[in-house]
Amino acid sequence: QASKMSLKVQTSNITNKNDPKSINSRVFIGNLNTAVVKKSDVETIFSKYGRVVGCSVHKGYAFVQYSNERHARAAVLGENGRVLAGQGL
Repeated sequence: QASKMSLKVQTSNITNKNDPKSINSRVFIGNLNTAVVKKSDVETIFSKYGRVVGCSVHKGYAFVQYSNERHARAAVLGENGRVLAGQGL
């Protein structure tokens, strides 16, 4: 009996699991203006491609962990080169 959870679930900060399935479901977001863009912004932008299970934001970059590889691929195709806060991802 699965129930739909609300969308405002705080995702995990864990994006560094080493199992192959996790690695292929992870997206690296480089050239990120982290002075302006926050974790919640990254989650909002990238959640339109699938279920984000983890998100970690670092100085200048971030990782988003999806529940599966198909979502990760869609995110890369959809966001690569996008200009966010004045910087091309």
